[in-house]
Amino acid sequence: MPSLIIATRGSRLALAQARWVAGQLKRLAPGLAVAFAVIKTTGDKILDVPLAQVGGKGLFVKEIEDALLAGRAHLAVHSMKDVPSELPPGLVLAAVSRREDPRDVLISRAAGDIAGLPQGAMVGTSSLRRQAQLKALRPDLTMKALRGNVDTRLKKMDELGLAAVVLAAAGLSRLGLTDAPATPIPVETMLPAVGQGALGLETRAGDAATRELVERLNHPDTAAAVAAERAFLARLEGGCQVPIAGHARLENGIVKFAGLVADLEGRRVVRGQGLALPAGAADMGRAVAEEMLAGGAREILAQVYGEEPR
Repeated sequence: MPSLIIATRGSRLALAQARWVAGQLKRLAPGLAVAFAVIKTTGDKILDVPLAQVGGKGLFVKEIEDALLAGRAHLAVHSMKDVPSELPPGLVLAAVSRREDPRDVLISRAAGDIAGLPQGAMVGTSSLRRQAQLKALRPDLTMKALRGNVDTRLKKMDELGLAAVVLAAAGLSRLGLTDAPATPIPVETMLPAVGQGALGLETRAGDAATRELVERLNHPDTAAAVAAERAFLARLEGGCQVPIAGHARLENGIVKFAGLVADLEGRRVVRGQGLALPAGAADMGRAVAEEMLAGGAREILAQVYGEEPR
């Protein structure tokens, strides 16, 4: 393959991720020429409204997938947590990269952890998943919607006088922002988003040359964990309008999964857990979702979506 076009969003984080993938591919295929197609997605264009109010799925990937399908790019690099559970016909997830730290981090000069935040403190995040879990832990906290790239959100913490913001650890790491006053939040305290910390490498199903090259970046342990998480999300038919979290990891050859569904205020929280061998990770994720639906998640989802999920 003489050249490769990688489609990516234009944020500093997205470009850093795409460049990392390009570097890995060049290592595998010396002499490979790589170019980038920078694409503005719907999610990038709407910055003044929380994504939960926009609705829909694939807000950060649709236009990139359109470029793949149209042949304007060979490969798309996504944050895995942005990729809908169902891909468009003709596209495949050729690889899932080795996962970075999947945890969220608390960025704060006022406290070293959530428990230490001042009474009634204002915390910046537009993620309903994060908001619900924060409210479940600290009902007194006030949430401030915060959109934009990582640098913008860090800057707004001071501009808006926020006690803290919550971000993904992986984003800070990939950008080299090691000076931020960041405290990792244990997954036992705050479950991450499905796919958080991993990159999804998407290609056309019929592009055998690109798929063969990209598949060499697949990390089997991460892929198995993410398969459990995505199957869980798919069964719940979850979108960004409802707080859903899921995290899996491999320990001694076993995929261990924990999932959560909460109402918007964090007053009702349904949790589930599961174990499986890697080959059965997706089936296990679906089974945990079924158990949680029967245990109260169905009512939460129905309340948010206005109809009972199938």
